[in-house]
Amino acid sequence: MENIVKKYQQRFRKVKEEMDTWNDLQSRLLSQFTNASSIIQRLQILQDSKNYGALSCVEGIAEAVLLKQMDSLQTILLSMNQTLENFRSVVLSLEKMVRDGRQLVKGGYTQVTVKQLQQRVGVKPSIADCLDGLKLLCEMHQSEYA
Repeated sequence: MENIVKKYQQRFRKVKEEMDTWNDLQSRLLSQFTNASSIIQRLQILQDSKNYGALSCVEGIAEAVLLKQMDSLQTILLSMNQTLENFRSVVLSLEKMVRDGRQLVKGGYTQVTVKQLQQRVGVKPSIADCLDGLKLLCEMHQSEYA
């Protein structure tokens, strides 16, 4: 039983790392979204040649600036897509941890009884609480990803 608890502690450390990764990804996605929004807002202004002032005498400046902004927007959108794939990786990792956690109590070296699943040692949660918590975290992240 103690062995199972140690394995769950390892899993929860991994879940903590995945949640930290999730938070970093959220910050990154928000920054990417802000940058993409800024470029999109500028596009209409950049199309008007009156906004170039003295630079209007440079041939093709409006097209060059617009093209550069579009390239930047495309790069940001590709980065956002990669960030979303990273979110998916976190969700898949959490799903695997839930499956492994269930398998640990169902098909481990020793069969765990219902009483053992609900047994608490001090203030620590029971294995059943750990399984429920893992499942809940996984569902929350799946929902947010969707």
